[in-house]
Amino acid sequence: MAEKTEPAGKPPQPELVVITGLSGSGKGTVLKSFEDLGYYAVDNLPIDLIPTFAELTRDSPNITRAAVVVDVRGGGLARFPQMYRKLRRRIHTTLVFLEADEGALVRRYSETRRPHPLGSGRSVVRNIRRERRQLETVRKLADHIINTSKFNVHDLRALVKETFGVPGEQSRIVVYINSFGYRHGVPPDSDLVFDVRFLPNPNYVPEFRSLSGRHPRVARYIRSFPQTVEFIDRISELLIYLLPHYVREGKSYLTISFGCTGGHHRSVMIADEIRKRLKKAGYTVKTNHRDLKKPF
Repeated sequence: MAEKTEPAGKPPQPELVVITGLSGSGKGTVLKSFEDLGYYAVDNLPIDLIPTFAELTRDSPNITRAAVVVDVRGGGLARFPQMYRKLRRRIHTTLVFLEADEGALVRRYSETRRPHPLGSGRSVVRNIRRERRQLETVRKLADHIINTSKFNVHDLRALVKETFGVPGEQSRIVVYINSFGYRHGVPPDSDLVFDVRFLPNPNYVPEFRSLSGRHPRVARYIRSFPQTVEFIDRISELLIYLLPHYVREGKSYLTISFGCTGGHHRSVMIADEIRKRLKKAGYTVKTNHRDLKKPF
């Protein structure tokens, strides 16, 4: 559970987030979650380099927010409190401290079979207790203290997004929509493929044969059939339902392909319609009509 919470009305996002805490408590997952939110992420930065790193990222035209993990691996934790107090007077900084119950940490080390950073000369339990004592002063400085004992990876990612994501901002997942013709092969990078060859084919209408599905008359013809309207509605609803689940799994992009026979009419029109629906739902969508310029 999070022991410290945000005040009502989420404040501006910090320029620098420092992530620390007990080994095995999920710092890597949290860092990756910040990276997904658009933060420039660095793991295991030595404490003495944090002020320099903060200044460099602040002055960079390409970096507006950064997140960094510091812990016992980098050493120098005794110097951290003084350094951090000075840093936050110059830069909008947030300190996130992760911890977990002793039993949960022991179980995680047992499952992963990784050695504790404090060495193999002591038992895991003794190392956990020693590290907890070393971090007591740092813990008192934290803006957010998160106990991850009962969190899985998905829960932890969701918590970071809810706490630090921009209010009202859709996920940063990018959706790529392809149209293609089956006679030229299925795009190999497709995550989802939908066959639209069941729709009436404008290729058999002489006046539409040399036009594409982007032409208003062709699009109107394809849309005039009830199965087209129903397909667009059902697929749009399905994708809008699925996309948050892909985000929860950590997917940053999804490629969806619609195929017809030649890749000129039906797949093109459907791809454009689905793009409009997903864009309206708040997603970033890019469209590629792969076979549009190939011979009819």
